[in-house]
Amino acid sequence: MSEVKSTRPVYGIAVAAELVELPEATLRLYERRGLLVPFRSPGGTRRYSDDDLVRVRRVERLREAGVNLVGIRRVLHLEDENGRLRQELDDADQTG
Repeated sequence: MSEVKSTRPVYGIAVAAELVELPEATLRLYERRGLLVPFRSPGGTRRYSDDDLVRVRRVERLREAGVNLVGIRRVLHLEDENGRLRQELDDADQTG
């Protein structure tokens, strides 16, 4: 149940920006740079999930560590791929 809650897109951009204490423009920039992909309603409104907010905070920690946005995109891609591979291993362990 917690997985469903964490991926459920519930926050508009103003609320999401307030929760992560960043300007809305920063969230838009992260989206343009491929660091964040919020859900879009049929009308085009961005909706952010708790998982999206965790990702934004990860981006901010990397920026504070001196990593540029291109580097951050690469780090996030590698972390995502690592997570997918770990899930595949877990699934294989459970079935075999």
